[in-house]
Amino acid sequence: MQEYATLAAVDLGSNSFHLQVGRVEGEQLYYLDALKEPVRLAGGLAADKRLDAASQRRALACLARFGERIRGMPPGAVRAVGTSALRVAKNAAEFLEQARSALGFDIDIVAGREEARLIYLGVAHSLPLTAEPRLVVDIGGGSTECILGVGYEPRERESLRMGCVVWSTRFFHEGAIDKAGMRAAVTHARIEAQALDRSFRQGRWTEAVGSSGTARALGEICLQNGLSDGAITAEGLKWLRERLVKAGSAERLEVAGLKPDRRPVIAGGLAVMSALFEELGIAEMRVAQGAMREGILWDLLGRVHDHDMRDVTVNQFARRYHIDTRQARRVERLAVKLLKPFDLPPEAAHVLAWAARLHEIGISIAHSGFHKHGAYILENADMPGFSRQDQARLADLVRASRGGLAKLAIAADDPDWPLILCLRLALLLNQNRSDPGLPASSLDCVDGACRLRLPADWLTGNPLTQAALEGELREWRGVASRVRFDGVAVRG
Repeated sequence: MQEYATLAAVDLGSNSFHLQVGRVEGEQLYYLDALKEPVRLAGGLAADKRLDAASQRRALACLARFGERIRGMPPGAVRAVGTSALRVAKNAAEFLEQARSALGFDIDIVAGREEARLIYLGVAHSLPLTAEPRLVVDIGGGSTECILGVGYEPRERESLRMGCVVWSTRFFHEGAIDKAGMRAAVTHARIEAQALDRSFRQGRWTEAVGSSGTARALGEICLQNGLSDGAITAEGLKWLRERLVKAGSAERLEVAGLKPDRRPVIAGGLAVMSALFEELGIAEMRVAQGAMREGILWDLLGRVHDHDMRDVTVNQFARRYHIDTRQARRVERLAVKLLKPFDLPPEAAHVLAWAARLHEIGISIAHSGFHKHGAYILENADMPGFSRQDQARLADLVRASRGGLAKLAIAADDPDWPLILCLRLALLLNQNRSDPGLPASSLDCVDGACRLRLPADWLTGNPLTQAALEGELREWRGVASRVRFDGVAVRG
């Protein structure tokens, strides 16, 4: 288990980018540096859903500054996460190449429900632990996450495609605010909120908590204008809506507690929050200090201390899809053993192990082509702890675990071809699905040349496996020509 003295989380939000650094003391985190910049990435999404040049320049400049602070930290101690705007942007892939270079670390794009899980984790660690159900609402720049949880465990998670930047741009063109525009913004937000499950409604939770910029801004306005002790109230939201409409724009609004960087997006955030108060029956919402960036840190601490949420998810999927866990473990043990000579980063062995445990997940749909069904599930299911890139990588491994390799267009320079080779060999050598009879085997790899060693007498006594290995060697001819198996030759 790798130990780290400090961990860092980078939250590439649709409104603001955040960097949070924490010091590790056993199972506890102590927050150190916290940096925030209002990048407004979602505001740079044009009608064609592409990030414009100006928003990209702001984002890259911010990431370069963040990168200077965390330069020299080991990759395993840093996690950067992109959210709604990067989920939507059609040119996200090109932007991310530059973003990784500016930051100096990889960047994960997470699905909305995974974003919700991380938010809840950060909020829960900032509040007293309770056994009562709690509603958490996080209005971001491009999406709004609603989570119902108990203690540190989120029970229900939903992500709605509305946020303070998107709603401000859509309903308050060039910052102009009038009664009709505010009414339309709240009404459309209520329509979006109707997608929430009944479990989010009043009576299913004992307290409502808001996190991130919009909630903090509204709570501060309520406090400084004598409307509450810092909580967001229905009366306070109505009071602010009336004053915004009367002022005609956020720039002309004079109320205590409204910071300059929040003015451009306050109307959209207010409309979304007002809609959720009305739709979910919220009368009062306290404001938490924790948010997604703290959740990323706590999730990262869990990975470091072998409490990885991804392991929990894989085990849950194995149960849900009725996987033969004994066979999966056989394949996992051999695949990970065969991978060792490649001297890859530890994360590669984790990914291979997860793929081995889930390689038969598609059988619950149909036996024919089950590896393709499994890949589809892994690409599209909600998998807590996994980023979109993680899921795509797992899906690619499961898709490549059976069948022909040529149509998958796997190249010799594909960094995951060793994982594919080890997974396919582990499946082939465990095809009898029993523990006895597996030969002593090893895979030697030097400078890209791989040689599978098997006892000659075992191959002679197992002609079916020998024939299967001949076919496998034929598949690898077009991918990695320096792969060979002892006692096996390709005929024809």
